[in-house]
Amino acid sequence: MSTLPESPFSPEDIAGEGLKPGEYEEIVQRLGRHPNKAELGMFGVMWSEHCCYKNSRPLLKQFPTTGDRILVGPGENAGVVDFGDGLQLAFKIESHNHPSAVEPFQGAATGVGGILRDIFTMGARPVAVLNALRFGSLDDPNTRRIFTGVVEGIAHYGNCFGVPTVGGEVYFDRAYTGNPLVNAMAIGIMETESIVKSGASGIGNPVLYVGSTTGRDGMGGASFASAELSDESLDDRPAVQVGDPFLEKCLVEACLEAFKTGAVVAAQDMGAAGITCSTSEMAANGGVGIDLDLDKIPVRETGMVPYEYLLSESQERMLFVAAKGREGELVDIFEKWGLHAVVAGEVIEDPIVRIRYGGSIAAEIPATALADNTPIYHREILPEPPEYAQTAWKWSVDSLPSCSELGLDLAGDRKTWNDILLQLLDTPSIASKKWVYRQYDHQVQNNTVIVPGGSDAAVVRLRPQEPKAGEAHESPTDAQAYNCGVAATVDCNARYVYLDPYEGAKYVVAEAARNLSCVGAEPIAVTDNLNFGSPEKPIGYWQLASACQGLAEACETFGTPVTGGNVSLYNETLDADGNPTSIYPTPVVGMVGLIEDLTKVCGQGWRNEGDAIYLLGMRTSIDRSIDASPTLAASEYLAVVHDTVAGRPPRVNEDLEKIVQTACRHGIRQSWANSAHDCSEGGLAVALAEACMSGNLGANISLDIPSQRRWDEVLFAEGGARIIVSVSSEYVQAWEQYLSATVGHHWQKLGTVSGASLKVVSGETTILDVSLAQMKEQYDGSIERRLA
Repeated sequence: MSTLPESPFSPEDIAGEGLKPGEYEEIVQRLGRHPNKAELGMFGVMWSEHCCYKNSRPLLKQFPTTGDRILVGPGENAGVVDFGDGLQLAFKIESHNHPSAVEPFQGAATGVGGILRDIFTMGARPVAVLNALRFGSLDDPNTRRIFTGVVEGIAHYGNCFGVPTVGGEVYFDRAYTGNPLVNAMAIGIMETESIVKSGASGIGNPVLYVGSTTGRDGMGGASFASAELSDESLDDRPAVQVGDPFLEKCLVEACLEAFKTGAVVAAQDMGAAGITCSTSEMAANGGVGIDLDLDKIPVRETGMVPYEYLLSESQERMLFVAAKGREGELVDIFEKWGLHAVVAGEVIEDPIVRIRYGGSIAAEIPATALADNTPIYHREILPEPPEYAQTAWKWSVDSLPSCSELGLDLAGDRKTWNDILLQLLDTPSIASKKWVYRQYDHQVQNNTVIVPGGSDAAVVRLRPQEPKAGEAHESPTDAQAYNCGVAATVDCNARYVYLDPYEGAKYVVAEAARNLSCVGAEPIAVTDNLNFGSPEKPIGYWQLASACQGLAEACETFGTPVTGGNVSLYNETLDADGNPTSIYPTPVVGMVGLIEDLTKVCGQGWRNEGDAIYLLGMRTSIDRSIDASPTLAASEYLAVVHDTVAGRPPRVNEDLEKIVQTACRHGIRQSWANSAHDCSEGGLAVALAEACMSGNLGANISLDIPSQRRWDEVLFAEGGARIIVSVSSEYVQAWEQYLSATVGHHWQKLGTVSGASLKVVSGETTILDVSLAQMKEQYDGSIERRLA
């Protein structure tokens, strides 16, 4: 090969596009020349971690991705699963972390808009949204600004679009200071006869640009999402997109109408990396090329150059491949909805992405070089856990201050168990998220079966807006005719994953399946959002690799294949001196489950005075030496009351989890169980308190505890595959016979639903006695007090 001229780009130019020197050399080798500015930008966004998963792809290959119900797995805009009776569900989770740190409202809003487009690009109508949010401490004014902006952005987009936000989770921890996590999950019901995919085909078929105009907003958002956050990140506001939910509402209707004509061969959302990503992925997925003319693209700003067109992440835009000769039908549909639709290119045989501008070729790159034949880094995993983990694992419960039935001795100050329970209920991560979800419209579309805060998982009726062929269209009042539902949850205890990424990640999957089981749903499939720090650091990669192994094994165990998801790395903040601080490793799992009969679902609150209360899973008298027993290690109690993050988090006993979850689902389906709630953060005492507050009824609990057991372990230990269930007195005998036959000794009767307080006794000694009013005051007002 002849000697190439000197690169037209400085090392700073190359680094500014998010590329390493070795990656630039690889680009030159593949092209046989130096790239131009537009091409360099295209490689920069497409070779970013956000788009090509160059550090995580080898790890993702171990995930189970197939199953009897899986129709579409990883690689498309969203996964699709078969829910039976002709119902097909599309679902996926995506992150918008860095944009939300810089511009909370628009960052969060466009995160919702982007995940909704992923769903309806498949031919599905969005029916529900969930979100998993992480913030720093609410004591910090900047955290309060980010938190309120994110919630407002989510509410704005979802409410205006007309999709219910039905569930989620919100955590607060100093580990997320300056680097919030905003993960949005969406679910949709397929409306088209066939699933719309992204692979372009048909040489000569026209390529249509549809939707909104292109501007300079969101420039290089994919690269921005693949870098650490610093004090200068506020200067990157142009990398944050600006959304229009009302326009997107028109876009979904136009897309679904267009898909039903049969004139659309392939479709791709313009999300991260905009035109660059949509052209290259459609071409690569179809094994063809795309020739696109930027002069045909509708713009909202003047003077744009190819680099800006190609890297813009303006929202509410799509790229279609149409059947030749039928493009006019599609243009008419979009124009009817007040949207742009233009033929901007065509499918070509040569597998390249060719971009034209001003009568010349502005960029020409092999499609696979951008979309799938990208750099992959096989990094070495630490041979042994890092020092921080080994030090944390040395923690022992014996290091805690002494305690008794009366309370805990803290530096000469006695705290009663009432005091500690109320302290935990006032902790924002545990406390009611009513301040958040009351801003969301969670009942639009009239299919939300259980409102947020009422159960361990969201429950949505699956009622298609379009009738099946030959059927009369049901009116909204005929909702009860549709008795099938989807349950959905998003889960992750990041503190567990930080302290033990492998076991912590397994616990994430187990807890998600447990939450679905608590509403009576059969777990079906998973979408995941892997939020981690830098994979280039040995500890960061160890966390990522170990967590992926745990997720893969647990998904296999629980029969919940992974249909897709998102990887968000480099979640680190740089201080003024350039020192990085990583978030906790946070692999969020979004899981969906099937409810065949919506008359057989459960909430978490007590329903009737006099109902018997049971604990499924490891009993309160279990010895801590038993493997996978409940523990105070890594617990909310240890972090909040003792300001300590240490210990090995609870191990997952997969066999016990499956037995307990099956028993819970069976009790709900037999109409024996009136409520079900899993024991998670805060342990047994917090779970009982939440059931009391949710049902507005008290409970009388009696515990017989061995003398060697610490009372804080009994009340606040976490883990043990535990679920609290309340059962009507008429079904107690049948329920207990069933438990004895299936669960063995892993259950116990705790007491009864009674009165207006939570009372826990051991023999003649009262351990806890807290009124509903006291608990609600702390629990309901926690977040609002900190925002005042």
